[in-house]
Amino acid sequence: MIRAVVSRRDAKIIDAFEITGHADSGEYGQDIVCAAVSVLTINTVNSLTVIAKIDPEVEMDKENGGLMKVKLPNSELTNPNGQLLLESLVLGLQSIEQNYQDYIELTLK
Repeated sequence: MIRAVVSRRDAKIIDAFEITGHADSGEYGQDIVCAAVSVLTINTVNSLTVIAKIDPEVEMDKENGGLMKVKLPNSELTNPNGQLLLESLVLGLQSIEQNYQDYIELTLK
């Protein structure tokens, strides 16, 4: 199961997210839940960098997969473009969770 945790400060400002695990909803290379989550998270990081001009701290386990930690610098927490992109990530993850609840669990804290 994929576990996605999105952290907020003051219940409004998203400051980090972490994705762990594997969906195991299909064979390797055919797992649509894993593919959807991967596209959303990687696109969010790329968009934060290119569109919002934020250089987030990113940690990934490239050898074993199944781990991505992203944290915004404190100086960029109120960047409206960054927050919009992160809210879009949450919306996408919620949609995947609604349709594939056996394979992904989203926690907002």
